[in-house]
Amino acid sequence: MSIEKRSFGRTGHLSSAVLFGGAAFFKVDQGTADRVLDLLLEFGVNHIDTAPGYGDAELRIGPWMARHRKDFFLATKTRLRDYQGAREEIRRSLERLRTDHVDLLQLHALIHPDEWDQALGPGGALEAVIEAREEGLVRFIGVTGHGWNAAAMHRRSLERFDFDSVLMPWNWFAANHPTYATDFETTAALCQKRNIAVQTIKGVARGPWAAGAQRSHRTWYQPLENEADIRQAVHWVLARPGIFLNSVGDVELLPAVLRAAADLGAPPNDQAMADLNDRTGLSSIFGL
Repeated sequence: MSIEKRSFGRTGHLSSAVLFGGAAFFKVDQGTADRVLDLLLEFGVNHIDTAPGYGDAELRIGPWMARHRKDFFLATKTRLRDYQGAREEIRRSLERLRTDHVDLLQLHALIHPDEWDQALGPGGALEAVIEAREEGLVRFIGVTGHGWNAAAMHRRSLERFDFDSVLMPWNWFAANHPTYATDFETTAALCQKRNIAVQTIKGVARGPWAAGAQRSHRTWYQPLENEADIRQAVHWVLARPGIFLNSVGDVELLPAVLRAAADLGAPPNDQAMADLNDRTGLSSIFGL
């Protein structure tokens, strides 16, 4: 079964509703990565989201590009905030990814006001990304964020520059957060009006790892592990038209996420999600 395709904002690309998150490749060998490629092709995943900060991810994805560059909308990021640093990092990413361009270059985790001022100000990273777009190294420009201020900071970013995509947390717990839910809805509505792609993360996050807990997965948060629970969480996120879910940061959990996305049925209702919340103890991974 193939995962449905959705318009990725104004880019003109029909991306799979689940995007492959390169964080899962933080520390894996090439053989493992190549097996994941087979899985992505099997499920029709045609959009990869990675970053220099994801350990070995760009290096593992690079060998795929020789044969499959045309098959994927390829996105990476820069977390550097100054022009020169971002300029150099973009070119280093192209080398690591073994390509002459990426489809989307995103300002990574831009939620701290001081970093925002630098990155979007004179001599900041945004100038380097715009330059790269003018040179044909980058096609589109996005911004990403983690934490409870991500949606609000994205609106601020969109007032400064017309980004093509945003990325922010969204799951059942976030949708019931006293302030974040309103911020998310306001930002999502703005993005819909301006045809800006909305990517979501932490769709299968359960909560923070308990102190002293044995970490059974590579994710920095404790994920849902039962396939039925993952299925329910994925279906809830993707029931919202037009948004995308970045896949889980653990290759062992990836197949369950893809199977869920390839078999979308009626979305779980509020009571079913409340039951999931009670059964698994969904909680904040951001401390509030």
